[in-house]
Amino acid sequence: MSPSRSDTGIDVTADPLRPGDHADSESATEITQPALGITGWLRWAWRQLTSMRTALVLLLFLAIAAVPGSLFPQRSADPNGVIQWERDNPDVFPLADAVGLFDVYLSPWFSAIYLLLFTSLIGCVIPRAKHHYKALRSRPPRTPARLSRLSEYRELTLPREEGRTDPAAHAIDVAAEQLRKAGYRVERYDARGAASVSAERGYLRETGNLIFHVALVGVLVSVAIGGSFAYTGQRVVVEGTTFVNALSDYSSFNPGRFVDGTGLAPYSLTLDDFQVSYRLPGTPGAGQAGDFSADITIRQPGQDDRAQSVIVNYPITV
Repeated sequence: MSPSRSDTGIDVTADPLRPGDHADSESATEITQPALGITGWLRWAWRQLTSMRTALVLLLFLAIAAVPGSLFPQRSADPNGVIQWERDNPDVFPLADAVGLFDVYLSPWFSAIYLLLFTSLIGCVIPRAKHHYKALRSRPPRTPARLSRLSEYRELTLPREEGRTDPAAHAIDVAAEQLRKAGYRVERYDARGAASVSAERGYLRETGNLIFHVALVGVLVSVAIGGSFAYTGQRVVVEGTTFVNALSDYSSFNPGRFVDGTGLAPYSLTLDDFQVSYRLPGTPGAGQAGDFSADITIRQPGQDDRAQSVIVNYPITV
């Protein structure tokens, strides 16, 4: 008897109930996947980019990429430190400068991670916000017709109160009131002589999650705007001298990506008096400088001169 037939004479190799990789079966037919094409690959790449896993990985990469900004002096914050680092490490400096270790937050690799994270968050937040908005606007789903099929189904029989013409409706009203007090969204459904109440909650967690993501996007946008349209500069001002807010009057000037230094606000500052207070003997840090204060005069076109004091952690606004 052929090994491909059973005792009943049925061709078991052609039996659809037998697995394709059985010992006496022919070679299994390989599954042919449909070709994705350019559109399919782009859709797949977009889904991968906007997934939560990718956003977390990019956030981790951004934190790691920011570490060199704390280990190496940055031109935007400490240009003199960069010069000193070059003097101390003349052989390594060209390589470190080429990879952007002294301009970490303006380097191409940091910007690439930053933009990918921003795109990932936007692509994740917008669809979720739309879905959440629709869920908040929609009514709670209709009560299932067969509640007994639910795993958490419970049945409770209550004695009928005297004088109640419709005890079932009264029970539904009581249940709806209790559910509202518990923080549920309640919707009552009465159809075909049967009364029921449907309730749901749990949207506050998703709302908080979306607020967190929107806040993170806001932080990224604020940092991007600040780094692109802001500038920093340093100038040593001696008591009795004046500083003019012009590019030529800065000791060091670090413009943002879209700042050329030609449209600076016109004003000048004159240092009238500079005072330093020192810690008293017998106290921690005795003899060290404890506080600084400066009296300055601010001059702006079309305005009267005004005097103002500058102390630590209380800058002036011009």
